[in-house]
Amino acid sequence: MGNYVDAAIEIAREAGQLLLAHCGVGFELKGDFDLVTAADRASEQLVIKRLSEKFPGHGIVAEEGGRAEMQSELRWYVDPLDGTTNFAHGYPMWNVTLALALRNEVVAGVVYDPLNRELFAAERGAGARLNGAPIHVSKTPKLSDSLVATGFPSRKRHQNVNIHFYYQLAMVTHGVRRGGSAAIDLAYTACGRLEAFWEFGLNPWDMAAGTLLVEEAGGRVSGMAGEPLDIQGRYVVADNGRIHGELLDLFGAIFRGEYQYDMPPLPAPEWELQHG
Repeated sequence: MGNYVDAAIEIAREAGQLLLAHCGVGFELKGDFDLVTAADRASEQLVIKRLSEKFPGHGIVAEEGGRAEMQSELRWYVDPLDGTTNFAHGYPMWNVTLALALRNEVVAGVVYDPLNRELFAAERGAGARLNGAPIHVSKTPKLSDSLVATGFPSRKRHQNVNIHFYYQLAMVTHGVRRGGSAAIDLAYTACGRLEAFWEFGLNPWDMAAGTLLVEEAGGRVSGMAGEPLDIQGRYVVADNGRIHGELLDLFGAIFRGEYQYDMPPLPAPEWELQHG
């Protein structure tokens, strides 16, 4: 599998340089709120071309619509620009992510953050690395001492179940971060900067590489009820393994409508309290 990881690293670096050259370009809407930039398309074209040249028999599934050799047992999942909204607005949290799955099990993955020159890579059974150095999940043993992250969809956020989870987790942890890039959140969980990440409504290319990073760094990934992760399943819980049980217990309670913390009444603005 090493040649697959090496190829993914090479391609991700090349795509990352292309994206850096596109910083500051305009964007357009591809749905009610989803954005797509010229950089998305250019990066996807480059990645698909390189993968097709190196592995002509492999399947390729890419976010912006690229598809090839879909009957292959080996299939690449590609997000040529994860964090498009961030990229389009100049917010510095975006990446290129590639993952290879064998019969739906991820066996190799790369997440490359060009702005910070950080390249996360993992191979099934061979560990996870950041810029070539081994990485490991954090050793934090309790949810109450954890920093966690999540994400929300680009559209109809008011209809998304995750707002209930966000509030409850914000109350019982050190905080919840929402960076806008699932792949980077998963990579940060793998290297111990975060204790956990969860999200609903994901696609395989959003989480394939990142979940392998977490597993190979010593963490755990699963579905929301603790079932084995299905990268086609649209949701994920990933953490350092030490808080997995606590997270699943809390998620179960939220699904049952058993909230530990009710939303308090809206307080008066600070200036009103000060000035009557």
